[in-house]
Amino acid sequence: MNSPRKQILLTNDDGINSPGIWAAAQALAPLGYVTIVAPNVQYSGAGRSHPLYTDGTIQEQKLTIGSQEWPAYAINGSPAQAVMFAVLDVLPERPDLVVSGINYGENVGSDITMSGTVGAALEGAAWGVPAIAISLQITNDDYTGNSHSVDFSMAAYFCAYFAQKVLEKGLPEDTQVLKVDVPAHANQNTPWRMVRSSPVRYFMPRSAGPRKLDERASLRYSPIPQETLSQHPQTDAYTVSIAKEVAVTPLSVDMTSRAPLDNLDSFFR
Repeated sequence: MNSPRKQILLTNDDGINSPGIWAAAQALAPLGYVTIVAPNVQYSGAGRSHPLYTDGTIQEQKLTIGSQEWPAYAINGSPAQAVMFAVLDVLPERPDLVVSGINYGENVGSDITMSGTVGAALEGAAWGVPAIAISLQITNDDYTGNSHSVDFSMAAYFCAYFAQKVLEKGLPEDTQVLKVDVPAHANQNTPWRMVRSSPVRYFMPRSAGPRKLDERASLRYSPIPQETLSQHPQTDAYTVSIAKEVAVTPLSVDMTSRAPLDNLDSFFR
C-alpha cells in the first residue's frame, strides 16, 4: 500500500504575494501536498514574534502559480502566527514539514533571531514539526520590495533537495530546523556545506543621520567588512558571502549554552 501523500506547510515573511514563496511552491509540489499560509503583508524582521495588535483574520485565496492553482491563506499576523493559525485553524492535521521562504536576502550570523523566515520555521519546530528556513542572497538590496527581477530557480532547487531529504529521513538529533542560505549566483553544481551560525552581526545597523529624539527614526543596514567575515570560517556568513557556497546550518529550539552546566554552576558560585 502506498503511503499517504506528504503534507507540506509553506510560509514566509515576505508576504503571500512574494515571488519567492511561489518558486518554493512549484519546487515542493512533486514532494507532497503544499498549502500556502503566509502573512498578508510584508513582515520581514519579525523573528518569532506574536504581536498582540494583529487580529489573526484569515483570507482564503487561490493563487495561480505557473499553470497550477494553489490553496493559499493570507493571515493578518506575523510569520510565526501564520504557522500557528495554519496548525490550529487551517490544516486538518499537523503537516509533515514546514518550509519557510524563499526569503529575499540571506539570513546568517547573529541576525537570525530577527528573521521572520527563521522565526516561522522555529514556530513549526515548536509544534513538533521538522522545518526548513531557506533564503537567497540578493545583490540589489531590495530586501522588502518583492522584486520580480530576482531569480529564485536555484534556491528553489536546493529547497526541494533538502525538503526531500527531511521528508525521507527526518532531522538529526538536537536539530529541529535546517537553515539553508543560497548564494546569489549558485547553480546546481554549487557545493553545500554544513556550518555553524556566525557569532557576529552580518548587517550592521546605522543611523540615517542626526535627528531630534522625538522624530521618527529610520535605520540603515550595511554588510560588515569581508575581513571580519574571514575571521569566522566554517560559518554561514563566510560560506555564503566569501566561499560562495550553500550554507546549511542545523538549529535547535534548545537555546541553552552547550557549555558544561557543572562548569557554569561553579563559575557563578
